[in-house]
Amino acid sequence: MDYAIIAAGEGSRLVQEGVEQPKPLVRLQGVPLIERLIHLFIDNGASSLSVIVNEQMINVREFVESLSLPVPLHLVVKSTPSSMHSFHCLSPYLRGGRFCLTTVDTIFKPEEFSRYIAAFREEQADGLMGVTDYVDDEKPLYVNTEAGGRIYSFTDRAEACSRYVSGGIYCLDGKALDVLDAAIREGQSRMRNFQRRLITEGLHLKAWPFSKIIDVDHAADIEKAEKFLSEPAV
Repeated sequence: MDYAIIAAGEGSRLVQEGVEQPKPLVRLQGVPLIERLIHLFIDNGASSLSVIVNEQMINVREFVESLSLPVPLHLVVKSTPSSMHSFHCLSPYLRGGRFCLTTVDTIFKPEEFSRYIAAFREEQADGLMGVTDYVDDEKPLYVNTEAGGRIYSFTDRAEACSRYVSGGIYCLDGKALDVLDAAIREGQSRMRNFQRRLITEGLHLKAWPFSKIIDVDHAADIEKAEKFLSEPAV
């Protein structure tokens, strides 16, 4: 299975709060965020890795290029207006099969991620979306599900049936890339709008709950993520 990482954001909030490293190189348990994800993906059967960084992140590009990896690496260096556009830049390397995509600042327990990937390999749905009932985002995207976990809507505000929020972890098949192409052609942006379009286009998406997913957006999130990763496995 192919894996991809969106690491093209500016990380401006971290910079404003005094964090000197660009977000992909922020260390958790001594390991840069981007390297942590790369090794997790390799450990979970990656056949290829695709990464996008922005044009200003010269040291991130150099760091990724310096890694010696056992699978092909596709590195895209491009500044984009949104994560959805970054995803589109990676999409040529994800065609022909199923894939997993995450943002670089998404923190989860490795053992939970392995169970998630194993579930996706057995799943017949068009996508298995990583979700959590732990709200750690300033503007969460709520995920509304039916019995059995099928997703029927994504909303900006919580509804009575909103059990989960999106965790920024997406396992999808090739149908999703056709939807992505159409969204880009029509001038849509933002990953949440892409996810909504997956539903309106009739794709069968299911939710897979993680106990907790943390986004590293602020300096305080680094300590929070360190503490979370040191907690016993669920």
